[in-house]
Amino acid sequence: MTRRDGLRPRPVLLAGTLVAATATLGSLYLSEVLGLVPCELCWVQRILMYPLVVVVGVAAVERRPAVARTLLPLSTLGAVVAGYHSYLQATATADTCGAVSCAAVQYRLLGLSVPNLSLVAFLLLTLVGVVCLRSVTGATRVA
Repeated sequence: MTRRDGLRPRPVLLAGTLVAATATLGSLYLSEVLGLVPCELCWVQRILMYPLVVVVGVAAVERRPAVARTLLPLSTLGAVVAGYHSYLQATATADTCGAVSCAAVQYRLLGLSVPNLSLVAFLLLTLVGVVCLRSVTGATRVA
């Protein structure tokens, strides 16, 4: 299925799969290789991200842009949680997140904390979902 503006959902879904896989492998690297302990909000983000590797990956193979109906709720909720987590870190808000403080910055990459990176990934996946949804509904680009 091709949109009127020529954007095909399959490459977008493949890019989304790459984003989700990178986020998943990155989180596993941080905990399993570097030994960082995830806080409770990190676990929620993992729960929302990990299935997206398979969900979006299968949709890319099957050329199924209707996956947006599954992708968007998970990616949007993940962005909200990651945004809140980033806010906690930015304001150094004391929290009762569990054994590991959700406000603690344990690792940075390119100046971004892990929740910041997670937020970027979830926002990119939300964009993938919006593009796919537009291709399914036949919406045209607003100039």
